[in-house]
Amino acid sequence: MDDRKAVDELCINTIRFLSVDAVEKANSGHPGAPMGAAPVAYVLWDRFLKHNPRDPGWPDRDRFVLSAGHASMLLYSLLHLTGYDLSLDDLRAFRQWGSRTAGHPERGHTPGVETTTGPLGQGVSTAVGMAMAEASLGARFNRPGHDVVDHMTYVLCSDGDLMEGVSSEAASLAGMLRLGKLVCVYDDNDISIEGSTDITFTEDVGRRFLAYGWHVVGPVDGLDLDAVATAIDEARSDATRPSLVICKTTIGYGSPGANTPGVHGSPLGPEGARESKKTLGWPLEPEFLVPEEAKRHMGAALARGEEAERGWKELLAAYAREHADLAVEFSERTTGKLPDGWADGLDSLYGPGASPVATRAASGKVLNALAPRVRALFGGSADLAPSNKTNIDGEGSFAPDDPRGRNIHFGVREHAMGAIANGLAVHGGFVPYTGTFLTFSDYMRPPMRLAAMMGLRVVYVFTHDSIGLGEDGPTHQPVEHLASMRTVPNLTVIRPADATETVEAWRAALENTGGPTAIALSRQKLPVFDRTECAPAEGALKGGYLLWESGADPDVILIGTGSETHIALAAGRTLAGQGLAARVVSLPSWELFDRQPAAYRESVLPRAVRARVAVEAGVRVGWERYVGLDGAVVGMDGFGASAPYETLYERFGITEEAVVEAAHRLIRRSTVTS
Repeated sequence: MDDRKAVDELCINTIRFLSVDAVEKANSGHPGAPMGAAPVAYVLWDRFLKHNPRDPGWPDRDRFVLSAGHASMLLYSLLHLTGYDLSLDDLRAFRQWGSRTAGHPERGHTPGVETTTGPLGQGVSTAVGMAMAEASLGARFNRPGHDVVDHMTYVLCSDGDLMEGVSSEAASLAGMLRLGKLVCVYDDNDISIEGSTDITFTEDVGRRFLAYGWHVVGPVDGLDLDAVATAIDEARSDATRPSLVICKTTIGYGSPGANTPGVHGSPLGPEGARESKKTLGWPLEPEFLVPEEAKRHMGAALARGEEAERGWKELLAAYAREHADLAVEFSERTTGKLPDGWADGLDSLYGPGASPVATRAASGKVLNALAPRVRALFGGSADLAPSNKTNIDGEGSFAPDDPRGRNIHFGVREHAMGAIANGLAVHGGFVPYTGTFLTFSDYMRPPMRLAAMMGLRVVYVFTHDSIGLGEDGPTHQPVEHLASMRTVPNLTVIRPADATETVEAWRAALENTGGPTAIALSRQKLPVFDRTECAPAEGALKGGYLLWESGADPDVILIGTGSETHIALAAGRTLAGQGLAARVVSLPSWELFDRQPAAYRESVLPRAVRARVAVEAGVRVGWERYVGLDGAVVGMDGFGASAPYETLYERFGITEEAVVEAAHRLIRRSTVTS
């Protein structure tokens, strides 16, 4: 064996047994994939990946996504060995409380982890968004002799990733868009938790990806380093298509349980770990061994990375001298900063006397007012743009022959759309937005959850937000979706009541740099509040505010969101005409309201007023936090129906009369009990 091959084998076994030892120490984890895929991952990281471990956020680095997130110790071992700020003690603390080496990779938790993975298929799909980001930024900023955006996106995926439907959705779109800088390395080991993959997964994956428009390389032997390197090199050379590199591997390679399901998600056990080390010629002691030669060889990534980034910074400096305005925009976008004056003109979009307008239409107007200034806005709809009002006028479509367009046509692929938006956000340079009907938020729930977990600034435009969409019927009428989304930690849900609140919803979404925002919008036209009679719309930025009242010492508080706020206001005026003091509160966002100081929340919803009625055309779940156990909620008990929306509101009892009746009932009760 020549010196190079000996070093390669030493490094690969170091990766394997750091993974094995960590799983053994935790008595929990997945040793099989790291043992089998270590040679493939090593070749990619050692011979191809452009990265700087001392600056994990370098904008022009290659992106590496471990879609098979259960193989997290494979990634942690690579990060440690190549010089990231991840120590051996961090590896020893695998899967323990407070450690930086969680059971599945988590963005923002571990240096060098690009995106949170674990739910299979999400990594592949998120990587499509990353590759789209690179193509879009390159088209916007690169100039002859100054390719300041020029990097690859690599994915390591598993059989399970490619079984998930979301990866199929994303791969189909990636092939159509001809994302030539996307390389997916497929760890094809033929094993899943229940047994051989042939009990569920017998398709020809290569031919499937060819049909998607991908360049397919292999299968190659995943133990043959030169064959793997040649395959990746061939994939990189095709700039016109994304590539799938199929590598045949053996799960749990070298262990007694190799090529069986048992090594997928359980420790090898002390005896199994010893036998594996004997088989592969690895010292039994000490645990977490990193031989000096392996440390030196893989640590050379530091010098390579620093040199690559230094060259890029010199290129960027020359670029800034020749293209100063673009350089400023590039800096703002890669750092996530909104440009100065980004919100100019928003306040004048809907002034006094504005005609009734659906909040979905108002949202489209706001988006187009923002887009010329906030060029980071990039997104589209799941084949519903004319209904969602998500097109940016005059900007064209993001397309394989012209990636300068800012309108993305996701097709009927809500799940992939959500994951791709995550990829755009984690890549940097974008404030991605998506569009679909609120009822179809169910289809993109997993990536929304991950966006909330990662704290990504993504904007979800959800239209047709209630039974107010009318004749399409219960399949399209979201009654439980607002309640469901409100349960997701760190997801801000905003349901504006009119066009002026819609302006503020977008303002809040763009200012929300710590998590995603869902804006729920009406299909039907809604009156625009007369702000000479009602409080200013900027109160919506606080999530809830006193919209109108007939007396400073209210007998009853009426709370509304979205289109039903108008019902609450009408009921409040009726109650005032009957001699009662009524307060009407617009509460478009529970999350924003709950973040306000206690004194502000008390000023809007004083605890002394126990007679409270909430009205929302959805299920009542959760409203007790604002109306109390003694309050009332005018809402839905079941699914909707197909009829004009006016009929539906009447038939389901979501009316001014119902709110007034509930208010009287509560006031009578509070009078008796007092």
